[in-house]
Amino acid sequence: MEGTRRVQATGTHPKIVVSADGRGVVGHAGARLVADVAEATGLTGRFGDVLAVLRQRRGGHDPGRVAVDLAVMLADGGQAITDLATLRDQAQLFGPVASDPTAWRLLSKLDGQLLGGLACARAQAREIAWAQRIETHGGLPQTTAAGSTVPGLVLDMDATIVLCHSDKESATPTWKSTFGYHPLLCFLDNTREALAGMLREGRAGSNTTADHITVLDDALAQIPDTHRHGTPILIRSDSAGCTHGLLAHIRSLRDRGLDTRFSVGVAITEPIRQAILTAKQRPGDWVPAVDTDGEPRDSAQVCELTGLVPDDGYPAGTRFIVRRERPHAGAQLSLFDTIEGMRHQVIATDTPAGDPTNGPIQYLEARHRAHARVEDRIRTGKDTGLGRFPSRVFAINQAWLQLALTGIDLLAWTQMLLLDGELAAAEPKKLRYRILHVAARITRTARQTRLRIAETWPWAADLATAFARLAALPQPIT
Repeated sequence: MEGTRRVQATGTHPKIVVSADGRGVVGHAGARLVADVAEATGLTGRFGDVLAVLRQRRGGHDPGRVAVDLAVMLADGGQAITDLATLRDQAQLFGPVASDPTAWRLLSKLDGQLLGGLACARAQAREIAWAQRIETHGGLPQTTAAGSTVPGLVLDMDATIVLCHSDKESATPTWKSTFGYHPLLCFLDNTREALAGMLREGRAGSNTTADHITVLDDALAQIPDTHRHGTPILIRSDSAGCTHGLLAHIRSLRDRGLDTRFSVGVAITEPIRQAILTAKQRPGDWVPAVDTDGEPRDSAQVCELTGLVPDDGYPAGTRFIVRRERPHAGAQLSLFDTIEGMRHQVIATDTPAGDPTNGPIQYLEARHRAHARVEDRIRTGKDTGLGRFPSRVFAINQAWLQLALTGIDLLAWTQMLLLDGELAAAEPKKLRYRILHVAARITRTARQTRLRIAETWPWAADLATAFARLAALPQPIT
């Protein structure tokens, strides 16, 4: 038969005959789960409403559905628009999927107003996803630090470099002597959702106050009203977020009914160095630092510097906490640290002292160190659309960024609504290998289409259970 290849047995592998004529067989079967989550949360319908103005003819592709398909493709690990073929060539599983030129045309038409509409649609879908999570699991996931639960919601802001290997609009040299973009992002640590992001040129400053305020406000707008008001919200950032303007903005949000606090890194300037030197003369003020499990960390101590650091320009009640430890081999130290032989890190927070729910300074310092998890969010996000921008046109890449954030959300909703244990906490790479990229066979009877997963697949039962839970998700009353 033409196209058939005979493969001889090698070692313990059996002899097989390979041909490209299989029917009723689909790959990436688990990605249908992600596509259906978009339906169950109302995301597909809301995207359709926002983009209805772009629909040119009734028989054409729904622009909202095209946008969701792009987000599903990115969630599934696709890196380019041509990867839509994975969905399009399996119509029996994913239905009709737009061509590559149609997807390009859609991206080229997503201006600022339409992207704002898509952000609102994501917020509405998020509200449903959270309500479904609360009804089926009793509450949202909680984040932890030093072995204790952090009350409320925790937002992590951070910027990253995305390299560009060709000439793209607004791609410029970066502060790391590379070339590309410098997007600023905000993730929700509780659920790993990508709340907001801003695509910026490579030369954009790391500590640009206006950009941080814009992204933070966009992120807060993604949180449902019932949680945005009345729920403690901690906003964490590295030293790039330690600007008087951003901290004052976070404080001002309390006047709007938001219970917001900040925890940000502080650059070690000369006044900070002098404060640490003064604290060094008070050995009784230093207490053992703790690890992520709450146990004392060897050779690490923390001390409060409040009152020793000039607080000009900081919101009233700002506290400063320093952590010192012996550096590991190869660590990069400042001149001060080299002289002292210790590595120091300083944070600023407006979490008040004396509140038993906030804990001692060891907890506050460990709570801030948990901000490092955002680096994992960005790393995995770069495998979910954030690491490669497809166009030379900046506006198209802005649209791509928003769909990448949507894809990250779809993965987060799939995990928090439908999966348990290790799969619920798995990074996208593991989730794709075990669940999303599984092959299956489609069979049809007179009234039913069945997706048959190989019973020997180690995670077949998990995938079948996830589809059953999807079907049972509570739906909003319309």
